Amino acid sequence: MSEDTFTITANGKTTGPIPMSALKKAAGQDVCKQTTEMFSDTDMGTEASQTIAAGQLRAFIERIERLEEEKKTVADDIKDVYAEAKGTGFDTKAIRTLIRLRKQDQAERDEAQTILDLYMAAMGMA
Repeated sequence: MSEDTFTITANGKTTGPIPMSALKKAAGQDVCKQTTEMFSDTDMGTEASQTIAAGQLRAFIERIERLEEEKKTVADDIKDVYAEAKGTGFDTKAIRTLIRLRKQDQAERDEAQTILDLYMAAMGMA
């Protein structure tokens, strides 16, 4: 028994066949369940499925684009804070290291320091 497949046409471009399982995985089981409950088996044609899938895809893409824009804004804000710290006389490389270290727990920091000490001794730097 082969799985149902769908094609999506948007802006004059058509995708290859998309298995229903891929749509369920991309949209989540609940959304696909709601979709199949909206139409009876006789009403649920390829065209209706394409429209719903295209709308879901568009919604996912728009959400990702919005989040990417927010990420860019936050990254710009962080860059501004580093520039302000540098302008005040702080070493931004040291600040970045401190931020990275604060993300680690004490055991991770101890392990990294032990490895660094070992490598420095191997290179004759200790």
